[in-house]
Amino acid sequence: MKSGREKDNDRSIGSHMQTLHRRLLHALNLGTRHFDEKTNRWKWQCANIEVQKNVLRSISAILDSSSRDARAARNAIVKESVADILGALLWILQCKSEALLNTAANVVAKLVSVLPNPLLQSHILDLVYCLSSLLSSHQVEVAISCATALNLVISNLSATSEKAVMEVLKETETSIRIVGNIKDFTEGAKQIEYFEEMTLLLSTILWCWPPSRFPVFNDVILMKGLANMHTRTDGSIKLTLLKLYTSLALCDSVARELIKDGEVFPKIFVQAMGKSNPHVVRIEGFRLAQCLLRSQENCLKVVALSGEALVDAIICGMRETGPSSKKIGNNHGILSREACQLGLIARWAGDHHIMFWKQEIDKVLLNLLIGNIQDQLSEPVLSMEKQITLVKKGLQANYHLGLRSYVWDILGWLTIHCGENLKPYTSGNDFCINLLITCACLSFVDTLEKWCRICQKDIDDHFQSEPVSRAVLMMIHSPCYSISSHTRFLLSDLLKVKGMRCLKSLIHTLEYTSSLESYGSFDKLQLVINLIGLTCFASLPQYQRCIVESKGTKAVVLLVKRCLCDDIQVERHTTWPESSCCCFGEEDWEGSNVLLFYSLLGLTEILHWCNLQENPQRFSGEVTNIRAQLVSKLNEIFCNNSFSPGVKWYVSYILTYFGLYGFPNELAKRIGKSLNKEEYSDMKLVVANGDCVSVHVVILAVRCPSLLPPQLLLSRKSSEEVTDKFVGETMREVRLSSHVDYEALVLLLEYIYLGCLHAGEETVKKLKILAKRCNLQPLLQMLYRQRPKWGIPFPSYSLTSSLGSSGSCFSDVILVAKSNELVGWKCNICSDTVPHMHVHKVILQAGCNYLQGLFRSGMQESHSQVIKVDISWEALVKLVQWFYSDELPSPPSGCLWDNMNEEEKLLNLQPYVELCWLGEFWILENMQEACWNVIMSCLDSSWQLSIKIINMAYNLSLWKLVDIAANLIAPSYRQFRDSGELEEFDDALVQLIYSASIQHNQEGNNCFR
Repeated sequence: MKSGREKDNDRSIGSHMQTLHRRLLHALNLGTRHFDEKTNRWKWQCANIEVQKNVLRSISAILDSSSRDARAARNAIVKESVADILGALLWILQCKSEALLNTAANVVAKLVSVLPNPLLQSHILDLVYCLSSLLSSHQVEVAISCATALNLVISNLSATSEKAVMEVLKETETSIRIVGNIKDFTEGAKQIEYFEEMTLLLSTILWCWPPSRFPVFNDVILMKGLANMHTRTDGSIKLTLLKLYTSLALCDSVARELIKDGEVFPKIFVQAMGKSNPHVVRIEGFRLAQCLLRSQENCLKVVALSGEALVDAIICGMRETGPSSKKIGNNHGILSREACQLGLIARWAGDHHIMFWKQEIDKVLLNLLIGNIQDQLSEPVLSMEKQITLVKKGLQANYHLGLRSYVWDILGWLTIHCGENLKPYTSGNDFCINLLITCACLSFVDTLEKWCRICQKDIDDHFQSEPVSRAVLMMIHSPCYSISSHTRFLLSDLLKVKGMRCLKSLIHTLEYTSSLESYGSFDKLQLVINLIGLTCFASLPQYQRCIVESKGTKAVVLLVKRCLCDDIQVERHTTWPESSCCCFGEEDWEGSNVLLFYSLLGLTEILHWCNLQENPQRFSGEVTNIRAQLVSKLNEIFCNNSFSPGVKWYVSYILTYFGLYGFPNELAKRIGKSLNKEEYSDMKLVVANGDCVSVHVVILAVRCPSLLPPQLLLSRKSSEEVTDKFVGETMREVRLSSHVDYEALVLLLEYIYLGCLHAGEETVKKLKILAKRCNLQPLLQMLYRQRPKWGIPFPSYSLTSSLGSSGSCFSDVILVAKSNELVGWKCNICSDTVPHMHVHKVILQAGCNYLQGLFRSGMQESHSQVIKVDISWEALVKLVQWFYSDELPSPPSGCLWDNMNEEEKLLNLQPYVELCWLGEFWILENMQEACWNVIMSCLDSSWQLSIKIINMAYNLSLWKLVDIAANLIAPSYRQFRDSGELEEFDDALVQLIYSASIQHNQEGNNCFR
């Protein structure tokens, strides 16, 4: 209920607004109204300047009254007046009377800032049209006011009107106008406010409209002008520039170019985060850094250039939290949040981790969790009980609760990426680290207990559960023994009383949820927490037997199977802005489906325990019924590039318990067929008893150079010497040491050729010795069943390095393309100036049955050292890349592709069309499918290319592509016909396009019947 005084105030406001409204209506009545049939609205107009002045004064009075009291803006009279106000303002602005334009522009800016955006929606497009047209006004004040107003309009757009407004901005070329205005400023002498408002408006447009980012960045004159502004010391200029760069860097292509630019730009945004700047500048500096450092590549480049300053800025920002509060809303709180978000660069291993520890990141994180407790300590050393009591009290105080998910993530990554010994990088005092572990373990145990009795309504309070659970999991697997062992010890102590009951409840819930047909967000979160919990329990000896005996293994295996069948997908929340575009930032090591990763990790822990008990039948008995299917499903992961390195590593580890060691893939399957076959082999490895194996020097040179004799290693002999002395020989014999076991050698060669090997435990013992001498570290890791280090790249099977100095001197055939118009091309192997590639028959024939038949045919071509391929040089390079890596280089994508002209796009796409044709001729189905996917994705994003592609496809008899391109062209057939673009086409092709057009029209008519 309102008090009597409030009611009197409301009546007073209403009375005043009625008076102002009458004055406005009186002024408007001096003009005329007419009905616009196009817009279906009444419009006001008046050519008399004095009447226009009076109208502007009346509107300004209403807005002034509304700005002084928020209740006035919500008054019914104001709402009724909006249509009249907007109609009058639009007319006055369109008149462009110099005497009134500045006043009118100021009134519009005031209108947009005072009235709620929903009240303006009906006239929003007219307003945007009008304001956009005045941005280039020669009256600087008018342009400034219009930029301010338009910025406010765009910043507060509703989701329903955003697309329409962006179309208006595109139609009026608003961003081009603004860029022109900014360039005029940098070259002229306009006031600084002009630059600021124009730049801020451009930033807002770029934020909302992704397609405009790359073209703006590509304006060389603009970017040079902005670079010259970096020397300005004004805080407002710094802030404005940072906002613009942040909006540009939302495009990942732009972010990469900015970092690639050298030392200058990274230092600019790192300095902006420094504590000598105002808070608003530092906050925007952090936001820019977040956009720029979304990829590991960019992050490590900046760390190499300005790592110390970057880490120092993050640490300083995290320290400036201001008052402890559950809600962080002040500048200090915003600054610490942005600093914490940038601190997530700890997800990648690198030198910045050492810098974080040296800057005492452990103390900073502890302060964010439980306050600055070191000042409160009365004893230098605390027992574990006292530490737990202290931490419980601090956690219950809810210090900076909004930052906790960041703290847990940063803590987890810091502990998983640290070295085996942290003390060289810290003060040597483990107190803070131990307290952090205590914080995490207490929160984790509390989480497990709550999830055992959780209700659906509690879900909002438990989305903090996953980060802390994950942090504990990472600490358990930390390479630092002191962190890992202390975490396990503390977790065991905290679970002493309720651990077994909690574990059984967890397994029961996991077994139930893993069998559900569909999953809501609650079910998925519960699955993740339960899986992490099970994995952590599996690392504690006292619970391992219970997991196996309580059918925990079966539940985990079922989850793995369902994840691989795409039944369940759970992604971690990303911190990147939603409006980012063309993101090439690699996914986390764990992959997009964290449920699969955690399931594999849990399975790894169970298998490890079963093996230590020397009773793997415990595991086998649990999964006997689905063992073959599980192994088959796990093997499929290696053939799918969509799985992350972490997932592939743990699959490799799990498969060692089934006798499979290594990292199989499609290319290895092809190359493996050549093992111990004399065809194309140029070396025999002979053991002491005379047994031998035929091998290929080029394969060994890339995969295991330790097996080659010293005179063949390019590090000791020049390419010419090796070629002159050895390539002429058809077969070389290399006698190995008497210590080399033949069975172990064969298995080792299986790994070298096939990427993996099958072996029993006894044979593995022999193989370990040979693998160690050959320095095959990834294989050794699997043979010894060492868990993969978090973040380590997955071993790749690629032979592309043999195209360089390590293998090209062993080439036995040369590929030449049909067109060789490359100026200045030079070969590193021979003196021939015609562009060509030195390749190897053993690799080519493994990937192509046609070439295999050609080399075996006995015809003249089979003995020729040169093979001419009827494709362009660009296509030939991609073809060879596929032969040697089983991967096809991708064309430019995202904003890079979107901002190419049609000729540039065609130039990039043409090699894939040629390879499609060659794929049919040479029977390269996998490569042809890869090319097909590239072509289709490019045509989907740029259908105008179809008119160029269809003629090329027609000439190459690629009828499937011709049909698809014809269907894409069909809706615009008349346009192409009238423009004359079809005149050069064959009559049969034109008729085919015409038929597609007729069919398209008929289908369109049927839809409306």
